[in-house]
Amino acid sequence: MPCYRWQRTVIVPQAHPLATSGRLTLRALANHPLVTYTFSFTGPSSLHEAFAKSALVPNVAITARDADVIKTYVRLGLGVGIVASMAVDATRMLISWRSTRHISSTRIRRGSDSGAVRCCAEYMYEFAQLLAPHLDRG
Repeated sequence: MPCYRWQRTVIVPQAHPLATSGRLTLRALANHPLVTYTFSFTGPSSLHEAFAKSALVPNVAITARDADVIKTYVRLGLGVGIVASMAVDATRMLISWRSTRHISSTRIRRGSDSGAVRCCAEYMYEFAQLLAPHLDRG
């Protein structure tokens, strides 16, 4: 059962062409060097799968484990950043951002190596759904 869902956000310098272009696409992202989290392309991830599904190869220039490091690289002009949306604070940034909700989303799971929780009794799932009805067992 997913315990949290988050969206990615693309961050670029304010003068970057992607800051004011039309609808953001994977094809547009594939045309730029990307700066993103280390885990985004080191194994199965929804971002990696989205590029592969569209028969596109991302140009990953730099990876980092921390959103603030990625933002710094973007400010230095080293690429287009892809970070978790909760890492974007408009009041403290000199960069523009774009939602990627229409491109892909990420689910964080807790549990076994496969990432899924399989140990809970039915009543535990029912309780979890009472607390967070937007979650499913997917």
